[in-house]
Amino acid sequence: MNIETVAVEKPDDVNLILGQAHFIKTVEDLHEALAGTSMHLKFGVAFCESSGPRLVRRSGNDPELVDMAVRAAQTIGAGHCFAVMLRHGFPVNVLNQVKAVPEVCRVYCATANPVEVIVATTAQGRGILGVVDGGTPLGVEGEAEARDRVGLLRKLGYKLG
Repeated sequence: MNIETVAVEKPDDVNLILGQAHFIKTVEDLHEALAGTSMHLKFGVAFCESSGPRLVRRSGNDPELVDMAVRAAQTIGAGHCFAVMLRHGFPVNVLNQVKAVPEVCRVYCATANPVEVIVATTAQGRGILGVVDGGTPLGVEGEAEARDRVGLLRKLGYKLG
């Protein structure tokens, strides 16, 4: 077995949801779940089929994000993994809908941070062992950082005034 890390390339303004599912209709069901959340959400979905023709299946409402999701799926190359790239929305707004898709088995991460995927390669194929999502903590928040966090949540509209 060979273990390596694979970096997911994406711009800073794009969020990634990386997961594992189990059936060819995953890409259509993820598309429908995402499209139903907001008319402003832009997204691309790619899914690595792991049997039959073993294609990267794709969908979305933004060609650039679809291409980005396909590149991520191809780079990772693990059977049954899916990559969703988002703009004009955040994973927190769609994550429950994604997890509710019947084919979805797990979500590895949902983030705007840089991501490295830890991939194992065996004679059979490739699988995701885990992810590195962003950087290592540099400390513990103090009172000022806590006030900043609370202020940001209110500014973004996630908490009441």
